[in-house]
Amino acid sequence: MPQRVLFGAAYYHEYQPYDRLERDLDLMAQARFSVIRVGESVWSTWEPENGRFDLDWLQPVLDGAHQRGIAVVLGTPTYAVPPWLVRLYPEIAGERKTGQRIPWGARQEVDFTHPGFRFHAERVIRKIIARYADHPAVIGFQVDNEPGNELFHNHGVFQRFVDRLRHAYGDVETLNNEWGLVYWSHRLSDWSDLWTPDGNWQPQYDVAWRRFQADQTTEFIGWQADIVREYAGPDQFVTTCISYDRPAQADDDLVRRLDVTAGNPYYAMQDGLLHPQAGSALQNWTTRSTWALYQSADRMYSSKQEPFLVTETNAQSIGYPWDNRPAYDGQWRQAAWALISRGAKMIEYWHWHTLHFGAETYWGGVLPHNGEPGRTYEQLARLGAELESAGSLVAHLVPDSDVTMLYSLPSKWLMQKYPPLSQPDGSPDDRSYHGLFDPFYRGAFDAGLQTRILHTSQFTGSAEDLAAEHPVLVVPGLYLAEDSLLDQLIAYAAAGGHLVVGPRTAYADHEARARTETQPARLAAAAGVRYDEFSNLGNELKVTAAAGSPLDLDDDTAATRWADGLQLDGADVLAGYEHPHFGRWPAITSKAHGEGRITYVGTVPNPALAIALFRWIAPAGWTDLPSRVTVTSATSTDGRRLRFVHNWSWDPARIDLPVGVHDVLADTDHGVGEKLELGAWDVRVLLESDLESDVESDLGSD
Repeated sequence: MPQRVLFGAAYYHEYQPYDRLERDLDLMAQARFSVIRVGESVWSTWEPENGRFDLDWLQPVLDGAHQRGIAVVLGTPTYAVPPWLVRLYPEIAGERKTGQRIPWGARQEVDFTHPGFRFHAERVIRKIIARYADHPAVIGFQVDNEPGNELFHNHGVFQRFVDRLRHAYGDVETLNNEWGLVYWSHRLSDWSDLWTPDGNWQPQYDVAWRRFQADQTTEFIGWQADIVREYAGPDQFVTTCISYDRPAQADDDLVRRLDVTAGNPYYAMQDGLLHPQAGSALQNWTTRSTWALYQSADRMYSSKQEPFLVTETNAQSIGYPWDNRPAYDGQWRQAAWALISRGAKMIEYWHWHTLHFGAETYWGGVLPHNGEPGRTYEQLARLGAELESAGSLVAHLVPDSDVTMLYSLPSKWLMQKYPPLSQPDGSPDDRSYHGLFDPFYRGAFDAGLQTRILHTSQFTGSAEDLAAEHPVLVVPGLYLAEDSLLDQLIAYAAAGGHLVVGPRTAYADHEARARTETQPARLAAAAGVRYDEFSNLGNELKVTAAAGSPLDLDDDTAATRWADGLQLDGADVLAGYEHPHFGRWPAITSKAHGEGRITYVGTVPNPALAIALFRWIAPAGWTDLPSRVTVTSATSTDGRRLRFVHNWSWDPARIDLPVGVHDVLADTDHGVGEKLELGAWDVRVLLESDLESDVESDLGSD
């Protein structure tokens, strides 16, 4: 059977208030479900008491799924520990502050590095996987769930951190010098002098602590994955589901221990998907705005630079009892096809049935509390039929990109504790990194461009190859960077790339020490601009184009939140501020460097300014689109180009087709110049093709 996009939901028959397994599975089959996820939340069901295991209860679920052609992803239950384990080992409770245990009663409360926890976790993992690894329904395994939820301050964790430093730096005098511990009389005379992290105010300490915590999570997940692989077959994958806001995980490191990336993108539905959207919207573990949904997908792709699995996303309303906003008709299709267009090869919903108890009672599932199919089921059944019809054509897509953005987890971590940006009320903004990163991503999206996100660890290879593969590279907020990375950025531009540098880039080295060079450090000469002061902005500043500038700015373009006091040293001014003080400095400059160019943006652009910037930097693919319509593209496994056209509004839309296409979902052909009609909250999947044989080859395959 040719591969296709997997489609389904998390399914917990053990949570159902009465036995309805056969009906549930029949309804799934009717909705064209091809996968379910099971088992990861119920350690106390697998092992009701210490050493007494109940493993047979899942057998009917797997058998019934297999009979209907539904595959299964089996989870390990280590993120939700049973009460008896806490009673036996009270010391395994995690500590958010030294000596202050996390109260039991939620999940992920335990120090997963504790030997007692590891003993029992390994035992239950081996029991479950040995029992079911050979079941024909099981195609893969999810170890744990959304790891990295806590920064553990337990004594054993801290001692391993001290050991890490001891091995890395050798002696305390080296650490004193590298961290600048002369400040505030923090010099150590012995390793036992190191203070615990909850009292720390040294940035250098914080960066090391956060890296260490992420490494603990990577080791834990890798440890589980290795156990599971002892039983898994060669065709079964091992993964974990990532919540990208978790404080103690580095996704690019984590997925190196896994076979495939899997993530959980939750998003605001209803008017949260209107495009374009005015102003800025708060992003959190649930995103808001269409561009943010796409950014979630691009972050998942970035982990391995490969297609990924969506292990959880919105079924009905996802949030809290006071935040119930299930999607408008059509939005489930739109969101799913948006994720697929950016590389998703599985769409799995949280979850099949809405719970009747527990903290997530109002996290709506595919079925409501009465268990009967309703609007959500009907909408998803339509999507399931579309995915079945599209078949292998839309599986394993590689998303196209017009610009690349460099992502720095260490810079993000440091800005959570030492934010450069403030909230409107003047309080620190612990999402400052994304406060710098997101406006550039959004600007590219709103300008009709597609973005590839690249971790700093992935920016490797020759400068010539990097410039060819990533012709435009946007680097905002890269506060922490090694010399070699900054030198690589300069070489990239010299080799022909267009390097776009944003605020707070190149200011500190890898230890978070402010650099002594002219800012932007190591980049200033090549960029033809420098600065020695910067300022937060309380209000937006109007930005206007300089004489002869290629930027097309209007009355709405403005600078927000930050301004570098740029001084010219060979660069051309593209735009400046209208202000009696800040007007002395340019807002945006640009200078040719070697075969390429370096553009410096000394502020956080508002949406209008960011759009204007990217319309100059890179041309969009399809143009003259209504503002509410987006077009993204991807390449299929056989090299053909697919276009995904979305209308993110209530108002119907019409576009002129610049190329001939085959409408994959409607099975109709359209020629160059024909008008394509889109209804409210509509999406079309279009295959660019000139040959009928190409159009017909993969459509409707099973």
